[in-house]
Parts: sequence; C-alpha cells; structure tokens
Amino acid sequence: MTDAVHQRIAEIVGANDVVLFMKGTPLFPQCGFSSRAIAILEHLGVAYETVDVLQDQAVRQGIKAFSDWPTIPQLYVKGEFIGGSDIMMEMYEAGELHQLMTDQGVAAAS
Repeated sequence: MTDAVHQRIAEIVGANDVVLFMKGTPLFPQCGFSSRAIAILEHLGVAYETVDVLQDQAVRQGIKAFSDWPTIPQLYVKGEFIGGSDIMMEMYEAGELHQLMTDQGVAAAS
C-alpha cells in the first residue's frame, strides 16, 4: 500500500464517527456480507458513512493492509477497527454494538 492510499484511508476513518468500507452502496450492496452490515447499522439507527471499495482498487486492497484484516466489509467506530460482518452480527446480537455506539457518543441518524 502506498503512503497516499494509507493517508486517504486514515483521513476517511478519522473524519467519520462510523464508517463502513463495503462492496457497493447502502442502497445497492454488492455482497451479502455488506448487505448484512448495512442492515445492522440501520437497525442501530446511527449516523454512518460508507466507502464503496469496488470504485477504487487501491482502497480495496489498502483497507486490508490498513486494518490487517483480510475481508470486506470493515467497520470503524471513532477511528477504531471493530471488525467485519460476522463480528458485527455477534456484537449486535449480544447488545455490545449498541452499547459501543452509546459509549462512544455516536449520533443517531437524522
């Protein structure tokens, strides 16, 4: 990963309380895991941003190195890597993801 790609990813993660790097868009997810991740965020009712990794091959590969996590989607909350859709689902079902959002002061979706 180039320094420029690393810097761009770091800026995206730092500029948004909740950001999901995913395949596709919230309205048209391009894989089941991204669709599940969006559904979880929608159920939580939090404000979030997304990055469609299919639109930028450098970001698609770079995000894997940035987080040292091999799969997409990837969720970041207040700059911290949380995990992919399986981890999101486990945390959501246990109430931990809602608690994390509350503890971090993440704004509700408007």
